[in-house]
Amino acid sequence: MAAEASSFSSSSVKPTPLLKDELDIVIPTIRNLDFLEMWRPFFQPYHLIIVQDGDPSKTIKVPEGFDYELYNRNDINRILGPKASCISFKDSACRCFGYMVSKKKYIFTIDDDCFVAKDPSGKEINALEQHIKNLLSPSTPRFFNTLYDPYRDGADFVRGYPFSLREGVVTAVSHGLWLNIPDYDAPTQLVKPLERNSRYVDAVLTIPKGTLFPMCGMNLAFHRELIGPAMYFGLMGDGQPIGRYDDMWAGWCIKVICDHLGYGVKTGLPYIWHSKASNPFVNLKKEYNGIFWQEEAIPFFQSVVLPKDCTTVQNCYIELSKQVKEKLGKVDPYFSKLADAMVTWIEAWDELNAPEGSPEKEVANGAAK
Repeated sequence: MAAEASSFSSSSVKPTPLLKDELDIVIPTIRNLDFLEMWRPFFQPYHLIIVQDGDPSKTIKVPEGFDYELYNRNDINRILGPKASCISFKDSACRCFGYMVSKKKYIFTIDDDCFVAKDPSGKEINALEQHIKNLLSPSTPRFFNTLYDPYRDGADFVRGYPFSLREGVVTAVSHGLWLNIPDYDAPTQLVKPLERNSRYVDAVLTIPKGTLFPMCGMNLAFHRELIGPAMYFGLMGDGQPIGRYDDMWAGWCIKVICDHLGYGVKTGLPYIWHSKASNPFVNLKKEYNGIFWQEEAIPFFQSVVLPKDCTTVQNCYIELSKQVKEKLGKVDPYFSKLADAMVTWIEAWDELNAPEGSPEKEVANGAAK
């Protein structure tokens, strides 16, 4: 009987979730977070950082039982002081403030209109768990493996893959996808208003070195200690001539820096269920300038060369800001303003994340008061 009781008690103990004390979940929102109820089995063990956009006097309700901290615009202004100008207002780009104030090694960020998806067998997908698996296994940016991610169960390096490259590199970013509403731009939304994504592709890929990609911020995880300072979502929304390019901008920047520093970026699994299509006419107004500017911005990022003495993310990002101002500033004055904001972002990041007792830390704490 004693043996049976021991067996029962041990089997009833739930395993500790992966990276429970090393990962924060960042959620930008303007509404009550009822969507968390669906995610409760997967998110409840983790700490949430909620960044409230829009009217700071509005009360955001969070379901009971979640461990969270919530920041609104007043908090951002109080903590960052004049440097709060680098954080977008009335745009989901404000989520990057959560990256800055987190003290964890990893970040997972998700939009509040993203629900739990199901795989083809009908099983609910634990998106966070898959992101963690992606981040904790190496990437292969220097040589493409035709059997996709060689580190997943049931896969390996194919014949002809160099043995000298099979160790891979550390993974800095895991980019997930969406079922139901695709992440389309406004013109594509307008010509395909009824299109839905029902294709579940059971694959994870490393994006090759030298290849850019359109990063979507609604289902994204990254190694904050490796690439966090470059995960700036730019100046978007209120008072800016562009919107809906916040995650794109961050994606171009992090990819160039990951390539330079030798880190990997993965895309594919996990899927979430994107529940709501945004208004394509509203989106077109936000994207209008970006649709033109991206034809200049993407060739710029494709040709960027960072000096060899840029060995930290911060150094890389400051150098990138200089080149943005020099090259893209000719396209539109907005890019000069954005380049200045990139520098402000790094200054604010370094102040908030300085080691205890350093002069930078004291300045940041003073601003918070």
